[in-house]
Amino acid sequence: MFRRREPVPFAFIAETDRFRSNVTPPPRERASAGQIAGRWLLGLTIIAGIVGSLVLGMPALSQNNLSTQNQQSQAADNR
Repeated sequence: MFRRREPVPFAFIAETDRFRSNVTPPPRERASAGQIAGRWLLGLTIIAGIVGSLVLGMPALSQNNLSTQNQQSQAADNR
């Protein structure tokens, strides 16, 4: 890295640690009842979708040994 030849006063950076603002940020705006209800409905919809997919998907993922043993083609029965 190259160095600057002229001195640069960085005293203002050192003073930032001691600087405290007397300006407080505005308070957070409270959510309305409609916004809260909408968030609840969105959350319930997502949870219901996950539960529904598990309920409908679990039978497809289970291994049924009885059904695979009893399966035969209809062509074999007609012989």
